[in-house]
Amino acid sequence: MKEFDYYIYIDYSENLIGYNIIEKSKIRELLPKISKLKHYKNLKHKRAYLNSMKKLFVREKIDSLLFKKKIKSCRDNMDIFIEVFEFIKRNNNCIIFISIDDYQYRKFRKMIDLIDGGKTQIVKESELRKGSKEYKMSLIIDTTLNIERRKR
Repeated sequence: MKEFDYYIYIDYSENLIGYNIIEKSKIRELLPKISKLKHYKNLKHKRAYLNSMKKLFVREKIDSLLFKKKIKSCRDNMDIFIEVFEFIKRNNNCIIFISIDDYQYRKFRKMIDLIDGGKTQIVKESELRKGSKEYKMSLIIDTTLNIERRKR
């Protein structure tokens, strides 16, 4: 399996879009802490799950293990994309993995082809293999967005 320097996850939930960036060096520490995360839309008891995960994020200090995290309104999706593009440009010597929501994939792919130096692998969220470390890390932004959406 290919190793990446950074893992970027972009997802949206109803009217919110967000991303997080995870450094390769933090993955070993992060994975055991997120083992209880599940994909939100497949859950039966959504409210109880979000309450439980909100406490887990605080207790395990998940946000401190993320290199960067941002959540905005969907109408600001270009701001999110631009921040990710700037990060890729600043780190053009790094190998980067990006998982993006299926709905946003085509637009994002067209734009990234303009700046990408071929060191970036982009996959649709639905193409992540269940149980893989990439899939597990994608659940962080999924859960974070749903917690934030419920707060608003």
